[in-house]
Amino acid sequence: MSLIAKTPEPPYYAVIFTSHRTEGDNGYGDMAKKMLELAAMQPGFLGVESAREELGLTVSYWSNLESIKRWKANLEHKVAQKLGYERWYSTFKVRVAKVEHDYGV
Repeated sequence: MSLIAKTPEPPYYAVIFTSHRTEGDNGYGDMAKKMLELAAMQPGFLGVESAREELGLTVSYWSNLESIKRWKANLEHKVAQKLGYERWYSTFKVRVAKVEHDYGV
């Protein structure tokens, strides 16, 4: 799996999830893997990039806003969100942005 998502020509959308974790794993690793697998099966999912150190940063890419809304409302994802509030994150921020231009090699 490439560390950089292969996205289509813009426009598309990015959901940027920035977080600071609590101490210990507490089931986080297994749930993160499960959520990535589940997200990849959702209509409109384009890819993901993630880095977890002192600050966690995950950017998922989506074809449209409706796909993002469906993912946020997914029942299994809702369970992970609840556990995030209760167990895994001391703080987090979600941002949704429209990608209008990208470039790279």
